Amino acid sequence: MFVLANFLTALAQILDVGFFILYWLILIRALISWVNPDPYNFIVQFLYKTTEPILYPIRRVLPPGLKFGIDISPIIAFFAIMFLRSFLIRTLFELAIKLKG
Repeated sequence: MFVLANFLTALAQILDVGFFILYWLILIRALISWVNPDPYNFIVQFLYKTTEPILYPIRRVLPPGLKFGIDISPIIAFFAIMFLRSFLIRTLFELAIKLKG
């Protein structure tokens, strides 16, 4: 069982780092959107290509009454990331500890 426990620990650590990076990419994209960036810039294109698959489904699901002229999809994505980091990652770590135990 220690092999499965080590696998779950490694998976939890990789997911934690992935969520951390995604959080910062979304934050940087939201901050950059305030200054009207050059859409042909490599960094701006990278930010859009990496965060749009996360933000577009959130925007599509939002009802029209919640669109206040600003994009609140990054805020919802932040809450989802925080939930997944506190629930999924902790659950995987605790499951790995119980399997080792």
